[in-house]
Amino acid sequence: MGAWALSGALNSVLFEVQPDDPATYGGMALVLAVVAGVAAYLPANRATRGGPVRALRGE
Repeated sequence: MGAWALSGALNSVLFEVQPDDPATYGGMALVLAVVAGVAAYLPANRATRGGPVRALRGE
């Protein structure tokens, strides 16, 4: 919502893209969701490889 409100100010730095283009907002939301998913998945996957006893001993 903040980006939508500030789209007029961003008009000078966007090249060949309208500041209120819904495809751009949707694409960026998708990219951010994928990056957040990978950032959550990688540590969770590594944590499940070790046993619970090993994890508790590390604490």
